[in-house]
Amino acid sequence: MAINRFSALEQLNNRPVIKEEERKGRDSEIFGTNVFDREKMRQYLSREAYMAVVDAIDNGIVIERRLADQIASGMKAWALEKGATHYTHWFHPLNGATAEKHDAFLHKNPDGSVIESFDGGLLVQQEPDASSFPNGGIRNTFEARGYSAWDPTSPAFINNHTLCIPTIFVSYTGEALDYKTPLLNALGAIDKAAVDICQFFDKNVSKVISTLGWEQEYFLVDEALYNARPDLILCDRTLMGHESSKGQQLDDHYFGAIPDRVASYMKDLELECYKLGIPVKTRHNEVAPNQYECAPIFEEANLAVDHNQLLMSTMKRVSHKHKFVVLMHEKPYKGINGSGKHNNWSLMTNTGVNLLSPGKNPKSNTQFLIFLVCSVKAVCDHADLFRASIVSAGNEHRLGADEAPPVVMSVFLGDYLTSVLDELVEKVSEKKMSPDEKTELKLNIGKIPEIMMDNTDRNRTSPFAFTGNRFEFRAVGSSANCATAMTILNTTVTKILVDFKNQTDQLIEDGVKKDEAIFQVLKKFIIESNSIRFDGNGYGNEWMVESEKRGLSNVRGCVESLKAYISKDTIKLFEDINVLSERELFARYEIQNEIYLKKLQIEARVLGDLAINHIIPTAINYQNILISNVKGLKDVVDVETFKELSQVQLESITKISRHITAIRRNVSEMVDHRKTANRINDIIEKAHLYSEDIKPYIEKIRIDIDKLEMIVDDEMWPLPKYRELLFVK
Repeated sequence: MAINRFSALEQLNNRPVIKEEERKGRDSEIFGTNVFDREKMRQYLSREAYMAVVDAIDNGIVIERRLADQIASGMKAWALEKGATHYTHWFHPLNGATAEKHDAFLHKNPDGSVIESFDGGLLVQQEPDASSFPNGGIRNTFEARGYSAWDPTSPAFINNHTLCIPTIFVSYTGEALDYKTPLLNALGAIDKAAVDICQFFDKNVSKVISTLGWEQEYFLVDEALYNARPDLILCDRTLMGHESSKGQQLDDHYFGAIPDRVASYMKDLELECYKLGIPVKTRHNEVAPNQYECAPIFEEANLAVDHNQLLMSTMKRVSHKHKFVVLMHEKPYKGINGSGKHNNWSLMTNTGVNLLSPGKNPKSNTQFLIFLVCSVKAVCDHADLFRASIVSAGNEHRLGADEAPPVVMSVFLGDYLTSVLDELVEKVSEKKMSPDEKTELKLNIGKIPEIMMDNTDRNRTSPFAFTGNRFEFRAVGSSANCATAMTILNTTVTKILVDFKNQTDQLIEDGVKKDEAIFQVLKKFIIESNSIRFDGNGYGNEWMVESEKRGLSNVRGCVESLKAYISKDTIKLFEDINVLSERELFARYEIQNEIYLKKLQIEARVLGDLAINHIIPTAINYQNILISNVKGLKDVVDVETFKELSQVQLESITKISRHITAIRRNVSEMVDHRKTANRINDIIEKAHLYSEDIKPYIEKIRIDIDKLEMIVDDEMWPLPKYRELLFVK
């Protein structure tokens, strides 16, 4: 039997206090206890096997099969000691979730005896069904074979008594069917391109890693209230609900005291994260009621992506113990801020230098400026692709509102760096520079402060902002897999770094001194990317006008934005850098459209069901009470008094009838449009029809339902209201 609003509120009021799990030992002692990290590998592997894994992680060297057997044996021994009973290849299919198929270690011998068995073949590769995951036409339904292959750069871990082995996932014919494969390709590409640039300044640089620090925003809602909202259960967001009288307007939730019940949940979450090696560090209240954020210490991007996916599943698991449900949807409630996942990105050398952090001298600051300018130019040249990497059905509700970055891509640098770049353009001559000019330029560049935090204010309205020693890609949605944004970012920056190196080398070949050649290409790139730099208010209408003057792209809507995946420029870019093939890009384009379409399909169906089977019957029941009241009043008072006293009831009866009529009409029209769209076989065309013809009805129907909520007796309204969902203590 479905939980109704009042039984849910009763459960909430009678909720026992749940204490967090006791932490046994310091956090540093707990950290990584369920991770087969380098320390565990030293204990359980031979030196030869250990060095093979380290070489694979650090240098990409393929592990020999005989050593894979040794590694599997050591991994199994550790896992069994930790109480694991099963193992699984853990991967990121293109449905946005993670996937795992558990197999027991148990193995039966020919003589009938049983042992725990796990060898190198099972470690390195498995064969899950490829047809049942999104594939964008790469696989036929009757062609089920796909392969998951071990990714040694992300350590195995134990979760729920299962040894989880991070893997890539590819089709039988080799195409990527996951998020990890292109990300690893992009990370390898930027490593090489960045090292080539660093060689201009430091011959000791042999490796550059892309780092990521995500900031995960989310909502908590009481489990009983959640179970009384079919729209939350099925769509992850409320499709109806009048705004609460009190929302976030007092700014009293942001960084406020964390409620005890929520703090208890957070402590248990942190404990589980530490066991899994996820270095969560920050927790706080966010802007909206019942909205929170956690953030980790920066890590290598591939590991950070794995940890974010693991965090989201861990959040959901831990929340049930505390009778909460975690909402990852970008906009679960209308009228208050939605949730994002800011991706803080930088590049780190094997010598310990952050390439997006100014140094102590002109040489290090010239290197810093190259990576800064190339990053800006990557956004400028591929703005549509950056937008495509963050659009979704959920994020569509946030982007462009006064709570999230606009859909027009721009880069914020701050006044100080803007003046540095402008001055560099002004002083660099295309003709041969004099020694005095070179000296003056180097001296000015050398003045860039080593710590930029105090010289660069944050701009929360910018989609891509420089924040001291990193770029913050602020537009990523809270439910998204970070891998998409990181793949796009690292791929596009790789392209610009390669261009920078090639153009600089050409000038050097033509007889230009190295320093002067670098400055000339820097000047050229600064000028070419000037249009994308904007330090003002991205929420203002002035920016929309200004961006149009600059010729910047402003593509609205998810379906249109996704076309950037299959543009000629994108296909050439990804194939040249060997990140994704044309076929793989078209597959992702189709998959993202299909996911968008299906989410709208579900929302339309759920809203139609709730409107017809829950809201309208409730409104009619209340209307009948008013009608009975009017009839009774007419029997006990005279005509003149009746006209005066029945006015409110009669107005409410009329309003209810109008809203009911509007809801029925709009639901009927929406169903007709759905039937028309569903006859279309082409996914892209169908997604376009749902976006243009059906999505507007979801908002139209909601308007009348929300108005009914303010008329119908509170004791009769069937669904938990915003004031109840948002202010759980």
